[in-house]
Amino acid sequence: MAPAPRDWFSKQFTETFDEKAREIGRFNLAIFGKTGVGKSTLVNAIFGEDVAETGIGQPVTQGSHLYLHADGHFGVLDTRGLEIGTDDATILAELKEYVGHLRRLPQSEQVHVAWYCVRSLDRRFEETEESFVRELDRLGLPVMLVLTQVPLRDGRYHPDAEALRDDIAARDLPLAGGQIFLTNAKADDFAGVEAHGLQSLLDATFLVAPAGVEEALVAAQKIDLKRKRTSAERAIRTAVGAAAAAGATPIPFSDAAVLVPIQLTMMASIAHIYGIGVDRATAASLASTAAATAGGRSLVTGLIKSVPGAGSLIGGGIAAAVASSVTWAVGQAWTTVCARLSQGKLNGVTGALDSDAIRELFLDEFRGNMRRKLPGGGGVRSLGD
Repeated sequence: MAPAPRDWFSKQFTETFDEKAREIGRFNLAIFGKTGVGKSTLVNAIFGEDVAETGIGQPVTQGSHLYLHADGHFGVLDTRGLEIGTDDATILAELKEYVGHLRRLPQSEQVHVAWYCVRSLDRRFEETEESFVRELDRLGLPVMLVLTQVPLRDGRYHPDAEALRDDIAARDLPLAGGQIFLTNAKADDFAGVEAHGLQSLLDATFLVAPAGVEEALVAAQKIDLKRKRTSAERAIRTAVGAAAAAGATPIPFSDAAVLVPIQLTMMASIAHIYGIGVDRATAASLASTAAATAGGRSLVTGLIKSVPGAGSLIGGGIAAAVASSVTWAVGQAWTTVCARLSQGKLNGVTGALDSDAIRELFLDEFRGNMRRKLPGGGGVRSLGD
């Protein structure tokens, strides 16, 4: 007996999602600094992961003081039980062994960038910290130096933070990107303190991270929605090109079997970009495409029937323009759904996904995008514009 359409769709989406997860991989950040400098707050502000306790995660080797917390497309390597400036030899020895081991593994398992954090109002950068940064560089890690908890008022940094920055800069450390980043990760409305410097730090991290982990870094970070949108558009363009090629062959529209995997891959990619977990992404995709999947396996057939006038364009096969336009409209609508989900929206009163709201949003966006491709409700020429 053939599986029910929803079961088939759910299985296919989940398998595609998992395959895409392996393809994207993981961005791994090592973060160092003395206790209390705000490392976890900084990481949480940019990546949105719950790493408030440095002990979260697994020790990288038995008895190691290095802990890796990995979730989705982000991993953070931190120390526990040892203090920078006191236990440097032990930390660096363990790190050297670990980094050497990782270089034999795939890129997604390696450490890609190191942040060394200094609290700005401590007003000093010790010789032991300088030596530690130089040793990180000798291990082959791109090191970025971050001043944390920097007060900013009327566009000016606190003079003590600027003095500390200048003192560190004078030491000519081997810093990736060649600059020191002044940040404040957490706003305090009562004190009138704003968060700042996070986007600049993230931009520089993109520049020094290996090219092969860029997609993982886009998915892992939570503050740069423009980058996520750009990455989603790239996934849509790839799918549109593949759909046009598939549509140029005589495929009966009632089946459209070649187009469904293309669109599922696109939807899975966009879900990863916006950090939507597999369970929520699968449920949301089912809700979004319910009209298309209720009567059969063809996502394309059900969706295009929801656009007045579009059905008249279909003959014995899917024209390349139709295939690409439908795929583009699906991608745009799904991107809107994923963006809303990433912001904590589209939930019901219990916190579960609001399937009706998701379906309504997706179909409204899909129809609107298709109508923009179909001025007046018809016209094959406009589909290819």
